[in-house]
Amino acid sequence: MASKPEQDQKTEQPTPKKLSDSAREGDVLMSRELATALMMLAAAGWIVAAGGWFVLSAGDLVRRGLTLTASDVADFAPAEALMRNGTEILLPLASLFALALGAAVAGPALLGSFGWRGKALHFKGSRMNPMTGLKRMFGLQGATELGKALAKVLLLGTIGYWLVGRNLPAIMTMASTDLLAAVGLAGQAIGHAMLMLAGGLVVIALIDVPVQWLQRNKRLMMSKQEIKDEMRQSDGAPELKQAQRQRAHDILSGSARKAVSDATVVLTNPTHFSVALRYRPGVDAAPVVVARGRGDVALSIRELARGANVPLLEYPQLTRAIYFTARAGRVIPDELFVAVATVLAFVFQLERMVAEGHGQPVVDVPPTHRFDPDGRRQA
Repeated sequence: MASKPEQDQKTEQPTPKKLSDSAREGDVLMSRELATALMMLAAAGWIVAAGGWFVLSAGDLVRRGLTLTASDVADFAPAEALMRNGTEILLPLASLFALALGAAVAGPALLGSFGWRGKALHFKGSRMNPMTGLKRMFGLQGATELGKALAKVLLLGTIGYWLVGRNLPAIMTMASTDLLAAVGLAGQAIGHAMLMLAGGLVVIALIDVPVQWLQRNKRLMMSKQEIKDEMRQSDGAPELKQAQRQRAHDILSGSARKAVSDATVVLTNPTHFSVALRYRPGVDAAPVVVARGRGDVALSIRELARGANVPLLEYPQLTRAIYFTARAGRVIPDELFVAVATVLAFVFQLERMVAEGHGQPVVDVPPTHRFDPDGRRQA
């Protein structure tokens, strides 16, 4: 049987785009064992912490329900009685519900899979394919699930057997104690048993999560050709990119193109924004924005800067700050003077700095001038 060409073999790790697309389709890292373990831990913790509270509340409710006085008949108020008695029993149950909800949310959150994905609910014919189901049952996934089931039975069965043997003397003496003491001992034993069983499930989950990650990673592996195709779609074909640059080049007026060639430095973000600054000591009172743009225009500004040998420096936060607060032909805001002056000092000594191995300096943008790519101020 002929093997697949090397470029079609799934030998490459999935790209961030592949992982993001698969997550939108509903293919996310999930572990039922982790969810079960967290739910078990939540239930065991509730029994240990609030089980006594619940038993006392239930006992009081039963006691009051079976007690009838003359005042209850004379001042018959069923709504008030229901509210008073119901609140006491609902509070411990509400705490159990809150813990269960938190455990259900914590499972996918710990795996980075928390969120709503509507596409996962869409109809897919492959889900009804009998051959796909048989492959899951008798393939590697089926064998893995069978192994996990056997491991759970063996581990939890061993823990259960050990717990029964350890608590058997106490269980045998319950019949000779009063009812309240027996209920307390039983609740304590059940709480400890659930904690031990939850610990066993945690061990299984710690094994299952890496297995699920490996299976998903293997399922999403890509061939070299797929990566090339993805890069082509993301970056665009060379001829399309050239057309976009030419169109952006045409957008800039002749004066703007000349201004870029006269710029002292061009700041980038690194691909979405470009800002060209000019500062001529003794001529300009302050650094001037000679050109600014985003998207295709930003690409065009960079192309013109490369052609004119204007230094290109990547300062995302500073570039966005200038783009959203200054217009072409205007000086930069006063709040950005220190940051821009630091960059210009580096540019004026660029050759010496590079020769000495110095990297570009770190600048601090004031919090009032920090923007995200959509122009919203960042907290």
